[in-house]
Amino acid sequence: MNFNSHTDLVVAVVVQLVNALTAGEARGRPYTPPQGEELAAAVTGILRPRPPREVSVAEAAELTAYAQEFRAVFEAVAAGDVDAAAERVNRLLAETDARPHLARHDGEPWHLHFHGPNGTFAADWAAGCATGLAVVLGGEFHDRLGVCTAPRCDRVFVDTSRNGTRRFCSTACQNRVKTAAFRARRA
Repeated sequence: MNFNSHTDLVVAVVVQLVNALTAGEARGRPYTPPQGEELAAAVTGILRPRPPREVSVAEAAELTAYAQEFRAVFEAVAAGDVDAAAERVNRLLAETDARPHLARHDGEPWHLHFHGPNGTFAADWAAGCATGLAVVLGGEFHDRLGVCTAPRCDRVFVDTSRNGTRRFCSTACQNRVKTAAFRARRA
């Protein structure tokens, strides 16, 4: 299941940002996001091949704040509150001055960008990410944003399966739950 090429790419970036930059639990263990230079390196890795430069610590910290907002969107959808998710995305779209425009750079063909004219690096990325989430929430697959249902895991995911029944962020969490159920039946 694909939304469209731009949305697929941007929503995948949102998932990576939320999972890398927000504290919580991951695969049964506490998760603490990286700090300082490690945070900047993590964000640079997520945003490759863009940006063509390293992300600064300040830019990564600003993106961390947006990642918290994006997490709340996933949590609202997982809780069945699409209205709250949509309101949050609308607020992010307004904050970042997201608006579509065609851009051509780096030898690429014309393509859509969604950042405003005077945004910061992080706000420009957040504008694109919020737009991708808006496309998902405004379409028939709005329920495909999820939070892992495995115990002690709160990582987010996008369900791209055909039947839309994904419940876990990873195969590792799925296997953990299945193994625990198997052991409980045998006990």
